Amino acid sequence: MARIECNVEKCSHNESGCCYADRVNIGGISAKSEEGTCCGSYLNSLLYGNLTNCSSSSGSCDCLVCNVESCKHNENCLCNLDSIQVSGNNPEIYTETKCESFENK
Repeated sequence: MARIECNVEKCSHNESGCCYADRVNIGGISAKSEEGTCCGSYLNSLLYGNLTNCSSSSGSCDCLVCNVESCKHNENCLCNLDSIQVSGNNPEIYTETKCESFENK
């Protein structure tokens, strides 16, 4: 079960640094560094409010889809790590976030 630790405080799915989205999609197909990745599930809480009750599981998000083909943790579009770190410096849109757990193959 993947744990998505998130320091993007303005995300609607963030509760106390943990992601409660139903599913997290990490994007950046041909990224060369973490700067080329993003969290496609990011929603700005100023626009969408609090969505921390959207997870189908009994707790935080445990469905982590990874579309970053250049990351060594990607196995058939799923992340093989037990935990990832998502960050963003006061993002307005999802492209301003990143997966800090990215490692180039």
